[in-house]
Amino acid sequence: MDNTALVLGASGGFGGQAALALQAAGWRVNRYTRGTDMVAAAKGARLIVNGLNPPGYHDWDRLIPKITAQVIAAGRASGATILVPGNVYPYGMEPGPWGPDTPHRPVSRKGRIRATMEATYRHAAETGGPRCILLRGGDFLLPEAPQMLMNRMILAKVAKGKITAMGPADALHAYAYLPDMARAAVGLVALGDGLPAYADIPFAGHAFTINDLAARVARLTGKPMQVTHFPLWFFTLVSPFWELARELREMLYLNRFPHQMDPGPLQRWLPDYRDTPLDEVILAHLKALKLV
Repeated sequence: MDNTALVLGASGGFGGQAALALQAAGWRVNRYTRGTDMVAAAKGARLIVNGLNPPGYHDWDRLIPKITAQVIAAGRASGATILVPGNVYPYGMEPGPWGPDTPHRPVSRKGRIRATMEATYRHAAETGGPRCILLRGGDFLLPEAPQMLMNRMILAKVAKGKITAMGPADALHAYAYLPDMARAAVGLVALGDGLPAYADIPFAGHAFTINDLAARVARLTGKPMQVTHFPLWFFTLVSPFWELARELREMLYLNRFPHQMDPGPLQRWLPDYRDTPLDEVILAHLKALKLV
């Protein structure tokens, strides 16, 4: 079996960046066509990247378990390791920094769905099924992706000198720059059997407040930035007829609750790994917006 990877959701954020990082590391990448036979598509693959995620949180309670079962079946049939991008939802509001020993006590419906999903992967991996690497990050950052919260909401009015906060501007928040997260994922995959059958590894990435972001943007652009607050009552108003607003409202607690990921585990597994400096990440966003 050569270094062939099947990437699910290769047109999305994590899946797309994972495909690029794998190709840069010399992997042959096959991109899965949604709706086709996943077991057949995984034949000959050494790695399956599960970047599939129903857009806009649509029908998670039905689709996430269905996707999970399909991916595990494809992993069993091919013998491939499964790579899954995890999120922070299962942690609820547990004390941090968050890491593999943090209890899963979700406070949202989506958190419960993701916790069940992770437990399913863990059970499969620890009972003779496909090995699984779950690399867990905060809110995704990708400059050229308009669907990301950073681009859609927080930096939406930066051209007018405004940074939009979705909660207290001094609350620490975890972010994962996807090119870095994908690069770290490829490094973990290269460890092979050196990892446990189920490896739950936090990707610390960057943690910063909206106040810090505003100060950095002001310094990088040479223009003053004002922090404004999004009217959160808007989500309640439109929730009855806008699914995305309804789903986002459930997760607003993450903008109020200060949190960050534990960098220790990834440093132990990949001692030579380094994040892209935060100023460079922010500058890439500003360049995508044609502000610098």
